[in-house]
Amino acid sequence: MINDRAHWNWTRRASRTVAAFCAVVLLGTLGASAHAAEDSPPDAKRAFRYLSQLSRIGPRVSGSRGMSRQQQLISKHFANFECELKYQPFDARHPLTGDPVRMNNVIISWNPQAKQRVLLCCHYDTRPLPDRDRNPANRRQGVFLGANDGASGVALCMELAHHMGSIPANRGVDFVFFDGEELVYGDRGEYFLGSTHFAEDYRDHPDGQRYSAGILFDMIADRNLRIYMEKNSLKYAPELTKSLWQSAAQAGVDEFVPRAKHEVRDDHLPLNEIAKIPTCDVIDFDYPYWHTVQDVPNSCSGKSLAKVAKVLLHWLRNAQISPPPAK
Repeated sequence: MINDRAHWNWTRRASRTVAAFCAVVLLGTLGASAHAAEDSPPDAKRAFRYLSQLSRIGPRVSGSRGMSRQQQLISKHFANFECELKYQPFDARHPLTGDPVRMNNVIISWNPQAKQRVLLCCHYDTRPLPDRDRNPANRRQGVFLGANDGASGVALCMELAHHMGSIPANRGVDFVFFDGEELVYGDRGEYFLGSTHFAEDYRDHPDGQRYSAGILFDMIADRNLRIYMEKNSLKYAPELTKSLWQSAAQAGVDEFVPRAKHEVRDDHLPLNEIAKIPTCDVIDFDYPYWHTVQDVPNSCSGKSLAKVAKVLLHWLRNAQISPPPAK
């Protein structure tokens, strides 16, 4: 993600030769432990274990071995639940070499038969380098694990999977992990590749299913969590944004602060501007270790993940979501 002070060079990109989804359907059955978790509160220790497990893979840059290992971990995890998992592949150019990089958005569908759906999404790639680190040497060759900026959204969804049986059966929900959010080296590269591809495919290839709302989450595991209303979210999806913060108040989660602070350019922009899906960004943009070598599990908190999960589950169970306008 980049804020309003950062360079914004979002243009049409990525090969569109692969427009259809390449489906890898993994149907699993809920184990006894998953059933038991449906009505229990989110588990902070378990959520943190997921974040740590993802971080132990190492960097998960688009097209890398680490990304492939992460995809295997994700597939194995969600195979244990009553959901469908599929990949949405596309190609992009590497910003340094110009070579094609195979990208994969991951789409996990709950109640896949429902026509009206909600989109919960995050990016799951990590930035190639910690280019905001105070140490110049780290900016050029340091290791960026992305425990918060990359792993936290996936860990949140891994925890939410234990609770999706408590969501109303007529409410379809998709978890989407975007690839290529920040395959960027300095000023070389483009942001939001995966979300842009997803948005363009949704716009250009309607299949009868419609998203009524979208929630993007990014950097939600800060040990000192404070999440303000993001300004672009209030611009494009004001009712949705306010309803989510109302859910936080009702759920007793004070870390959601009901006032605007940052203007962030993130994956919610293609969803709002191209796909016309009202989408808000849930992001703690005051995270002090953004794009540094210190973005590691020790800088994160499972309690923060559990609090965000609590808000999302409250919203999913109780929010009155209006159908989207017809295309």
